[in-house]
Amino acid sequence: MNSQRSRHAPPQASAMIEALRGLGYSTATALADIIDNSITAGAKTVSLKFTWEGKNSRVIIHDDGKGMSADEIDKAMRLGGKNPLDARSENDLGRFGLGLKTASFSQCRRLTVASTGIDGLHSLRWDLDVLASRTDGGWHLLEGPFPELDELMDPLITAGHGTLVVWDAMDRIVSENFNLDNYHELIDRVESHLSMVFHRYLERGRSRFSILINGIPIKPWDPFLSDHPAKPWHSPSQAFNSTKVEVECHVLPHKDRLTPKEFENAQGPDGWTAQQGFYVYRNERLLVAGSWLGLRSFGTQKPWIKDEAHKLARIRLDIPNTVDADWKIDIRKSTARPPVNLRRWLIRHAEDTRTRARKAFIHRGQISKTSAGSTVTQAWRADHFTGGMRYRIDNEHPAISAVLEDAGSLLPQIKAMLRVIEETVPVQRIWLDTAENKDAPHTGFSGEPPAEVIEILTTLYRNMVLLKGMSPALARQNLLHSEPFHNYPELIASLPEQPK
Repeated sequence: MNSQRSRHAPPQASAMIEALRGLGYSTATALADIIDNSITAGAKTVSLKFTWEGKNSRVIIHDDGKGMSADEIDKAMRLGGKNPLDARSENDLGRFGLGLKTASFSQCRRLTVASTGIDGLHSLRWDLDVLASRTDGGWHLLEGPFPELDELMDPLITAGHGTLVVWDAMDRIVSENFNLDNYHELIDRVESHLSMVFHRYLERGRSRFSILINGIPIKPWDPFLSDHPAKPWHSPSQAFNSTKVEVECHVLPHKDRLTPKEFENAQGPDGWTAQQGFYVYRNERLLVAGSWLGLRSFGTQKPWIKDEAHKLARIRLDIPNTVDADWKIDIRKSTARPPVNLRRWLIRHAEDTRTRARKAFIHRGQISKTSAGSTVTQAWRADHFTGGMRYRIDNEHPAISAVLEDAGSLLPQIKAMLRVIEETVPVQRIWLDTAENKDAPHTGFSGEPPAEVIEILTTLYRNMVLLKGMSPALARQNLLHSEPFHNYPELIASLPEQPK
């Protein structure tokens, strides 16, 4: 028989909840957590209503899901009413049994939940001011009805199902000097976040699922620009062994390949650089929106960081809700860390995607091969060595080789000039300018009038045909295989059959 002595040590309700208010939710992430419950309850429509009355402002969330019985709403309103270790439905978006409460407490001091289930309408309320006023430290969950909310209950009574969540006394939102303009900005941030987090649900169409803010449906934000014709590459979906963990890699189009509106929309809530990396989904609900998950290249110690060169790389990663503990999913569903056995697999996919994204960024989305798939001769090459890398001019490029072959006595001076250019490439300046301007420097005659490109093409074409003895067809073919002229096939085709 165990003789170990013990004592009952329940937490003080008011102190405990005040501590839970600091978990780090934003208004948008808190609302996303509540919408998770609506989706799990089979809701087709979730309606958010933001009302402005200064410190008496209110947020109301209504869904048309199956609703809750008396026992279910009691369990839903208790902290720790659900064990995260319990088995769950594969479509369940919850885990800890805390989301509804901790998300709401992070924003307001009074949380009311009403629901119509199989046994009628039930309502319960947490009021933090009531808890603070009680000297016994108890967990006093207030029971309805609440007459001041009678009008809000009508949709639940009429439909016979559904749930209503009401935030009052929103001290964490309507703070001192918070005004109506700030409230509108908050609503915009909420819309932007929810359109991203639930985009795969919203893409099913209004008949399947929709979220409304003050009566207006939210449009989904697709991080991957699916089916955009200018996307340079994306991979098919691939699963890890026999698991339900799947990865799909994407390289987005360069700015030059998008309209201004497409570019602005595709950057996401936090901008192009911040939105790169892995997008981790659990049951199609987005948990992590752009992160390299602490991964790094093989043989290196420093994890990848978000930078301009890889801002076109986005990778969709789907995990089932049975691996939450392995992935260290937190209460706010905002962080994830891949287990050790998956990291090498993820790194291989990420390195491939990062390499392709870097090329698309550097070449401004231009193709590096001809339409026939032949490799294009580039004017610069990167030589890797033990101490790092150097940038060298490729002497095989037609424009370079033509000068070197005809240099005669000037050959040493020309080679010396090219070496000086190689040794003084302003790599750091280019990198800083790129980071500050958030775009790649203009290269490849980008933005230049066709007349300037034609002038240089004509000079090279004349040299190949008249001095080197190439046929016009071969000369055009060489130009089509040379950077940056491979991007101007129409201009090359317009060159005369016999140069003058």
